[in-house]
Amino acid sequence: MSTTKWTIDPTHSEVSFKVKHLVISTVTGNFTTFEGHAETTGDDFKGAKIEFSADINSISTNQADRDTHLKSADFFDAEKYPQIKFTNGTLEGSVLKGDLTIKDVTKPVELEVEFGGIADDPYGNTKAGFELEGKISRKEFGLTWSPVTEAGSVVVGDQIKLLASVQLVKN
Repeated sequence: MSTTKWTIDPTHSEVSFKVKHLVISTVTGNFTTFEGHAETTGDDFKGAKIEFSADINSISTNQADRDTHLKSADFFDAEKYPQIKFTNGTLEGSVLKGDLTIKDVTKPVELEVEFGGIADDPYGNTKAGFELEGKISRKEFGLTWSPVTEAGSVVVGDQIKLLASVQLVKN
């Protein structure tokens, strides 16, 4: 059977994360520049091979000072490690398994996947939609900046919720 290639449509996709701040609220951020692709056998996504990367310098939490801090060596060290990468991804049912690299640390991760379906847009392009969700420990990836307030509260939580709404376009 033939191989079909799909590419992320960044205009119709979002890649975001959520983290606890002071243990009492959640901060949401996203990456505005990212790319990725999938290879399938025909139009069936079972066993699809998936690769993805996000540009650290595109991080946005709607607060410029915080974004600058996240890009610094305290967190992502964007100057030295400009991308987050997801490689060796394979879709197995409703789970996407692969290797996530942040800074110089690579760990296996699993993301829950909800397939939204396939449709043709008004311009004749075939699109496929997916919602992805998972959790990682930021400290396991070398993001260890972790001050504590005078009252003993952790400033930034360890657990990061990963969220993506992705639309692929068939090449």
